[in-house]
Amino acid sequence: MVKIRLRRMGGHKKPFYRVVVADSRNARNGRFIEEIGYYDPMVEPPVIKIDGEAAKKWLGTGAKASDTVRDLLKKSGVIE
Repeated sequence: MVKIRLRRMGGHKKPFYRVVVADSRNARNGRFIEEIGYYDPMVEPPVIKIDGEAAKKWLGTGAKASDTVRDLLKKSGVIE
């Protein structure tokens, strides 16, 4: 199953996340199909940048968004 989820980057206690499309069997920071955005929770306000067209394309082809990514997509206005 293909999922849209977060990939953790950054140093110790300084997380930075990339929003990626990956096979659910791969590890959290393992191989992915496509990177469609990023999320930086460490700045105020948190930065959310997601390619809406790519996200809609993957959701339309059957990819499932994780709970956190679904919330980020709603905040960025990609989905209702």
